[in-house]
Amino acid sequence: MGFSEDIKTVFEKDPAARSVPEVLLCYPGLQAVWIYRLAHRLWKAEWRFSARLLSHLARFLTGVEIHPGAEIGRRFFIDHGMGVVIGETTEIGDDVLLYQGVVLGGISLEHKKRHPTLGNGVVVGSGATVLGAIKIGDRSRIGAGSVVLHEVPPDTTVFGIPAHSAHGGASGRGQLDHNKLPDFCNEQMQRVQRELDELKKELAKK
Repeated sequence: MGFSEDIKTVFEKDPAARSVPEVLLCYPGLQAVWIYRLAHRLWKAEWRFSARLLSHLARFLTGVEIHPGAEIGRRFFIDHGMGVVIGETTEIGDDVLLYQGVVLGGISLEHKKRHPTLGNGVVVGSGATVLGAIKIGDRSRIGAGSVVLHEVPPDTTVFGIPAHSAHGGASGRGQLDHNKLPDFCNEQMQRVQRELDELKKELAKK
């Protein structure tokens, strides 16, 4: 794990990236992750106040708030970044992609695991909120604006408020296709229409 791997990840997950200087200077999500990694080391070394102060500085500079107590894996990328909040007991696997406005929040005041765990290859769309000590399975996708309150199995897409699930996650280049989500409302309306058609046929026979 290192700077070069993080920079390579930006080029892999953002087609707008054109040069290394641009990535270094113009990607607040990347800068926030780098500051987090330093703050996390301070947190682990029991320099808690210094770690929190550094994370607060990162929030001021980048618009991204990552608690230094969070556990984050390799090749983690926050695209655009503004408004992202990652809570203290959050656990994030490798190759995870978050978009702007994502909240990985807690729902308890107790001193225990209270934030989400994201598996490897998870994608969380813009403005989505994931609350509580729930597990989001490997390669799952969370649609933009969704509110997730329950665990999500691997290779699953969830969307809506509260989130509904559909089969099929994302991996590799498919991570960027987070706009390709099922239309839950339309599917339900079509199902109701089919049932009505069947009822009409049965009534017509009588």
